[in-house]
Amino acid sequence: MSTPVSTSSRDARRPKPPTPSEVTLIQAIKNYPAVSLLMSTTPSARMLPAEADQLRGLAREAHARLDSESLPDVHDTVLAPLHELVEGAARGPTTQAVAVFVSARTRKVMYLDIAVADRVVVDPTFATRDLVRALHRTPRHVALLLSQREARLLEGMGDELRPVAGRAFPRLAGDAKKEERRSSATARGRRSFYRDVDRALGTYLTVHPAPLVLVGTQRELAEFRDLSQNLSRLAGSVHGSLITAPAADLTPRIRPVLQAYLRSRQQESLDLLDERVSAGRAVSGIASAWMAAHAERPEMLTVEEGYFYPARVDASGELLTPAADLDHPDVLDDAVDELIEAVLRRGGWVALVQDGALRDHDRVALTLRR
Repeated sequence: MSTPVSTSSRDARRPKPPTPSEVTLIQAIKNYPAVSLLMSTTPSARMLPAEADQLRGLAREAHARLDSESLPDVHDTVLAPLHELVEGAARGPTTQAVAVFVSARTRKVMYLDIAVADRVVVDPTFATRDLVRALHRTPRHVALLLSQREARLLEGMGDELRPVAGRAFPRLAGDAKKEERRSSATARGRRSFYRDVDRALGTYLTVHPAPLVLVGTQRELAEFRDLSQNLSRLAGSVHGSLITAPAADLTPRIRPVLQAYLRSRQQESLDLLDERVSAGRAVSGIASAWMAAHAERPEMLTVEEGYFYPARVDASGELLTPAADLDHPDVLDDAVDELIEAVLRRGGWVALVQDGALRDHDRVALTLRR
């Protein structure tokens, strides 16, 4: 019988979490039927037998739903590839959850570092809310490792941390101009070096925006923060002489910093919502948010993580009504997923908050641009 493996032995084989670009590509697919299977799993070198059977059961549920619709060619274009992907996933390693996406033109398995609600979704688009939630929970970030004479810039996604591509980093104090090199041990020399590092950091963040974690001694980071022009998305700091620390030592130190940053971002989104409500620039409830997302200029969608809403959409595409018959092809299995994608498509952003945080807004609210 397979058993979960230790973190050290698992990391070499653990599947990588989806990147923002991969999520964007999945969200862009619109082709009925788009089948999504989502299931929590136990991190292991191979999917546990009971969980493999459970995943096959979800595939059979999707099979039965599509069989009842008698769609042409659905067995060859969707169902056969679905069962093939499920069998492949059942033989491979697992993380906290697995997501299987299949349509006539798309076949994709993704692995998430968060637990999900086990479910089958058959809609015109894929169920990507958990992908968005995973990106929020383990956002892409950068870590600047700083000492008086060296700076390294690492890019992180989930528990993976690696040097950024390109020649800008690492930077050494000896790379500066000759007159700056002579005084590298002095306060003036350090500030010159830190300004050089900050310019390179700003160039990178302009092209690759992301939350920033600073790593270094308290004195080094205080000097750098005093002059940096690129701290608008500073998530926090890790203190210590860690310029040569391996990624395995850095990730457990960085993780709580990111978690605290995300909690603060949740409060920021709730504060923004209160401001927009006072200014008359927000709507509450799924039906109002759905209509406003398509007719107005969405700014921020705030939604509770555990909120699901099966619904029908009228012919205009603007009116939403609740539905209980999830198996019917006219029913959106989860209108919240569709709403998230609509807001992102129209240039808004999404804040996923804890269940209960929006009790005064019927679990979902949308702020609007002027």
